[in-house]
Amino acid sequence: MKRNLLVPIVVLAALALMVWAGVTNYRHRKQQQAQMQKMEAVLIPNPPAASDEAPYRSPLEGKPAPDFTLEDLSGKKVSLASLKGKAVIVDFWATWCAPCKVEIPWFAKFHDQYSAQGLEILGVYADELDKDNLVKEKADIAKFMTDMHMNYPVLLGGDGIAKPYGGIDALPTTFFIDRNGKVVASTLGLVGRDEIEANIKKALASGASS
Repeated sequence: MKRNLLVPIVVLAALALMVWAGVTNYRHRKQQQAQMQKMEAVLIPNPPAASDEAPYRSPLEGKPAPDFTLEDLSGKKVSLASLKGKAVIVDFWATWCAPCKVEIPWFAKFHDQYSAQGLEILGVYADELDKDNLVKEKADIAKFMTDMHMNYPVLLGGDGIAKPYGGIDALPTTFFIDRNGKVVASTLGLVGRDEIEANIKKALASGASS
């Protein structure tokens, strides 16, 4: 009798396990789909592939870069105006941004290569921080910086300066600023390493004799 009861119990348990696994798998797939949709917003080639559209060009190009003052993880204030005389990269990024993880190692190497010539890189964290969970969020960013070997300043509060920079519709969004504080190039989404380096050289050369 006990064996007769045991069989349906085992069958029911197996069915319940299958249902649970199915629900879990479905939720996981939905999370992946949501993440992929989020990523589609940032995986924007520059110029657009197989398209007749012109390459992305920010309205700020050829104009003075909007000044800002933001704090780094230690609370030190950094202003763009204080870097006049240097070529500056202002790169809007976030820890969840997959394309950002591709280009950050490039920026680290470019920092080593060109800092002696006057290049400064500012990684502006684009997401709004949760003030109720600020300590953990800063710790997570610091860990990310360590893991990615980021050797240039990371500034917080990028959401507060997004509007003067034309609105940040995708990540990464990067501005290349010359020694006189003028935007000489910009990129939206992930672009090639060679294009980034060409923009760095343009920023270093422009305004050098002014």
